[in-house]
Amino acid sequence: MESFGSWSVLTTNFLVILYMAINGVTLASLLHLANAKWRFKVRFLACSLAGLLPVAFILLLILLFNGEATFPWLATAHDDPNHHLPAWHNYTFLVSREIGGFLLIALLYGLFIKYQREATIDSSYEAQRRFRNIALLIPFAYVLYSTMVAWDFEMTMIPSWHSASYGAYHFVSNFHFFLAFFAIFLYFVVKSGKLKVEVPRYIFNFLAQMMLAFTILWTYLYFTQYLIMWYGRLPEEIVRFRNMMENDLSVIWWTFLAMKFVIPFTSLIFARVRHTPILIILVATSIAVGTWLERYTWIAGSVDPEYYHLPMTSFFDIVVTAVVAAVALFTMKWSLNRYGLVKQS
Repeated sequence: MESFGSWSVLTTNFLVILYMAINGVTLASLLHLANAKWRFKVRFLACSLAGLLPVAFILLLILLFNGEATFPWLATAHDDPNHHLPAWHNYTFLVSREIGGFLLIALLYGLFIKYQREATIDSSYEAQRRFRNIALLIPFAYVLYSTMVAWDFEMTMIPSWHSASYGAYHFVSNFHFFLAFFAIFLYFVVKSGKLKVEVPRYIFNFLAQMMLAFTILWTYLYFTQYLIMWYGRLPEEIVRFRNMMENDLSVIWWTFLAMKFVIPFTSLIFARVRHTPILIILVATSIAVGTWLERYTWIAGSVDPEYYHLPMTSFFDIVVTAVVAAVALFTMKWSLNRYGLVKQS
């Protein structure tokens, strides 16, 4: 447990990479189902981020292999044979569902990418219907899988703690993050001058509008989750909030709230900001960093303050995050080349 703060950084990095990998397909699916015309400009770029799935899978295996370092409740169960844990915390079941769920998502999302490509070159009814059917499954799969991930890696880090809206809070937050990340990704890919397809300026405006919408939705879920526990005077539930809001992690808690709500909302409500790509990127950076801090706070804050530390204050934190970021960057470049979306150097 002494190193839980550092393992929380690795878990946070895993969640960030995971949602970078799967939400490109999720976005492409939603835009297709909404018949958004601008999907044709970004759908292949968004789906190319699924190339990060192998990176996310390796991180998942590392976290599962180091069971007690990743899940502090497991150490308690081993130290005290009489300590009862719910059936959901059976570790064999946890490992099985996490690996199985990941592989199912990878298969389903891979089929979406395949059928999307087929639908662009085959206008037959069968090809278009097959693509539509797989697109219909993606949002449901995303919600179910993300809820499981939310419960395993965040909510049930304290076995007795639960929130009926935590799954929604988690996957909305991470889609909010992806919209911000995708805007940054598009901006720098376009600026590189190597992109083969044109990404019109108005795309950034559309992403900014979606970021504003998800900022409001995330804030609603954030507040209602807290309000129910505070107003209902549920001491076992509200204590987790107070441990994060009033103790060592309080500065991070209030920082991510500002970065995910205050800054985006007070900026994106203005049309001029939503029509200026560089300003959108600054706001997107705030959302992305805020989400990283949010994930770390919920994970590390599940134990006593003596077992965690402020992130990026240890050599392990910096090195691991730098390595994961470097591998992710390399993989994204490889994926763009593989799909023929950028010009060869």
